[in-house]
Amino acid sequence: MLPDVDADQLLAAARRAGEPVAAARLIAEAFFNMSRTADATTLRPLADRLAALRSDPARPQTEVLFHTVAGVVGVRTRKPHATRHLETALRLIETHRLHADPLHLECAVICTLSMMRPEDTRPRYAHLMAQADTEPARQARLASMLALGDAWSGDLLRGRAGLHEARRLARAAGRLDIEAEAVSWLVKIEAMCGDLTASAACLAQARDLAARAGSSWVAAHIAECAAALHLAAGDADAWLGVLEYLVGTVVGANSGLIFEHRWELATHYALHGRPEAAAALLAGMPDPPLGWPGAPALPAWRSWIAQPADPAAMARFEASLAGLNRPVERLSRPRMAWLLGAQHARLGRRADAVRLLEVACTGYAAIGAAGLLARVMADLQRVGATGGVPRIPAPRSAESRPTTPAPPDGPQLTEAETRVAQAVAGGLSNREVAELLSVSAKTVEFHLGNIFRKLGVRNRTELASATLTLRS
Repeated sequence: MLPDVDADQLLAAARRAGEPVAAARLIAEAFFNMSRTADATTLRPLADRLAALRSDPARPQTEVLFHTVAGVVGVRTRKPHATRHLETALRLIETHRLHADPLHLECAVICTLSMMRPEDTRPRYAHLMAQADTEPARQARLASMLALGDAWSGDLLRGRAGLHEARRLARAAGRLDIEAEAVSWLVKIEAMCGDLTASAACLAQARDLAARAGSSWVAAHIAECAAALHLAAGDADAWLGVLEYLVGTVVGANSGLIFEHRWELATHYALHGRPEAAAALLAGMPDPPLGWPGAPALPAWRSWIAQPADPAAMARFEASLAGLNRPVERLSRPRMAWLLGAQHARLGRRADAVRLLEVACTGYAAIGAAGLLARVMADLQRVGATGGVPRIPAPRSAESRPTTPAPPDGPQLTEAETRVAQAVAGGLSNREVAELLSVSAKTVEFHLGNIFRKLGVRNRTELASATLTLRS
């Protein structure tokens, strides 16, 4: 059954319910059924209906549901103080120990993510999700949110595996909307992990699923995920076009990237002879609140955009990166270091370029972002080999970029061998690879032997080097 039909039936049942808590539960269930398809303005009346069911004295169960829906809708519509609703919902769930109820558990998870605290999802809720006895659609939604939390907080490999599982659960539940959301996030994660073929396939599938589900929510952020594919593929023109679209439509508010998108675009303008456009883009745009992801570095980044060749501005921006120490900032820090390192190289400051590009390499390697690491490694190798300026490669499509490590004239790796090679090159042990890919350790050993033979490498270090060299 389609999500909106399900929701209509739930809302009709809520009108007939004589007991306020029962009615509130049905309205909240309708909200979760619609949350992957409807836009925020469509969801707003559900918060109003829940508000009408509040009472004095307050019922904790109804209060949790009201504050969750009001908070999530408020965040999606960028309302001030929306996080107060989310904080209240979480406090009530903790105080009254409501986690055992699957509906309230889902409230806790979506509140945590909406507050941009993805690092809290696994330690707080993973064990509760494993114990929850609930319907398939909720299982798929919970699995998807848990995996998003993993990836968003910098554990890309675990997040990728979790989203593949969420996609499987969504298919089993017959829920195109949940599958569309999971696949859209996989576009970004597969690209960052280095599998551009898989990322491109997910992009096409996400668009198709969003259209078949009528999902305005998923459709709105598919472009944000596509930007990562274009960046990892080295397609500068496509990346710039998507970035201009994101800034123009204010996509990124829910992921915390609304500021970084604008700063990235202003940086591109400033470095490509358009200082007036860069200044206009940031004029009147305040720095984000201190608790916002990336906030400690954005004022210094703004100053550097205004003076992109000034050593002092660059030094201040570099120093500010030390403040990016939250899990949710593990993706931002290496990107900023990469931008600075590439500019130092353009200006002929080789030592500074190498230092910052190494910072970027370390950051991307630590989170499993092999795709972005390959791009930085290419810049670093050009600086090291020539002492010159890293050049942006001519734009290439995802299809033309190699994603399967193999010798130029040798045998190609199989799909299974490719996944094992990527995971091992990312630093995982055989046991961790086996858990990630749901195979036995013996199977991993077998594939690894074939990979070493085909690539002509002797150990894991040489495998990682070969993989990065061939991708770049």
